Amino acid sequence: LVTLDLCVLRAPEAKALFALLAQRTGLPRRQILVNFSHTHSGPILGSSDLDRYPMSQEERQATLGYTTRLFGQIAEVAKSALDDLKPATLAWGTGKCSFVRNRRLYDAKGAYRGMGPNPDKPVDDVVPVLRVRSPEGRLRALVFGCACHAVTFGSENLKLSGDYPSFAQEAIEADHPGVQAMFVQGCGADANSDPRCGPNAENSVRLQGRSLAAEVCRVAEGTLAPVRGPLQVKFREVDLPLKPVPPAAELKKMSGTLAHNAKRMLAALESGKPLPAYHRHPVALWQFGEDLTLVALSGEVVSGYVPLVKQAVGRDRLWVAGYSNEVDGYLPDAKIVAEGGYEARGLVADIGFYSADAERVLAKAVSEMAASISPRTTESGSSAEKKRGHP
Repeated sequence: LVTLDLCVLRAPEAKALFALLAQRTGLPRRQILVNFSHTHSGPILGSSDLDRYPMSQEERQATLGYTTRLFGQIAEVAKSALDDLKPATLAWGTGKCSFVRNRRLYDAKGAYRGMGPNPDKPVDDVVPVLRVRSPEGRLRALVFGCACHAVTFGSENLKLSGDYPSFAQEAIEADHPGVQAMFVQGCGADANSDPRCGPNAENSVRLQGRSLAAEVCRVAEGTLAPVRGPLQVKFREVDLPLKPVPPAAELKKMSGTLAHNAKRMLAALESGKPLPAYHRHPVALWQFGEDLTLVALSGEVVSGYVPLVKQAVGRDRLWVAGYSNEVDGYLPDAKIVAEGGYEARGLVADIGFYSADAERVLAKAVSEMAASISPRTTESGSSAEKKRGHP
């Protein structure tokens, strides 16, 4: 598991990063999971987004150089972690986050009308916590999550920052010297931190980080459920259906958040290039014995996928992460596809708008992945793993 305080990773850059990680660590692709905090105050990666921003040639080269250097550092960190494996005991519990707000506003008739704090609509405010201890009981790491955009700093901010997730990690590590804190972003594409932006943003982001850290530490100090092996991992790339390409006349009328896809669709139609009917979506599932299931979805996933995945997996102890493996735009559920609005704006590096049927296809794939997990035979490992020589 690699967690990064960065915003997005498009498919071409993801392919390069995972190839390098596999080469340096010797692990197959399916055993590597990367999650992004989605801070909006971090640098961009690779070449996929360079044309979206006004950049000089020098700045473009600096971005590419930074990406190459960063990928090398990530690979070295992963290899160092594998070279320093030690026995550990795991335990899991959950808390609540107080600053997560749904951000979709509706008019009196129930139609989407824009973005702003909406306490009347649902969010995923659960804070999952995985505690890692040495066999002697010494705290070694805390892996925790929150399903909320890391946007307490707004567009007026020009400082590099990991936003509230970084401040939470720093607070945990300051209170527990020698402990590694790792943040996993959840399905918070339709949620923002509240309050956010404005002249008090820096004070707000620090307070939010500290409050999240305090909740993580409170949970970690309590009685948690043990998490045992064997660890079984599944990985699949699922073709999620896109909407049919709208007529050219309709594309020309699209504005605002829809304009990015509309312009590229028009250009493709005029040049005779085929447009995709599907988008390939990486999905990871980690099953810890019978104790915990981690499902990691790609893209900016809305909170409606949490109950969908829970129903598909059919297990109570469930951790659903978004923003994993690669991030190429929003993944709306069928309800948001029908309503429209910002989270239905579609893909960014690829082209297209998700169909309402995407949620059914993805839920079915997750259900099949969960069903393919073999039952645990012993607390220390399955018979098949023992035959392969794995502990």
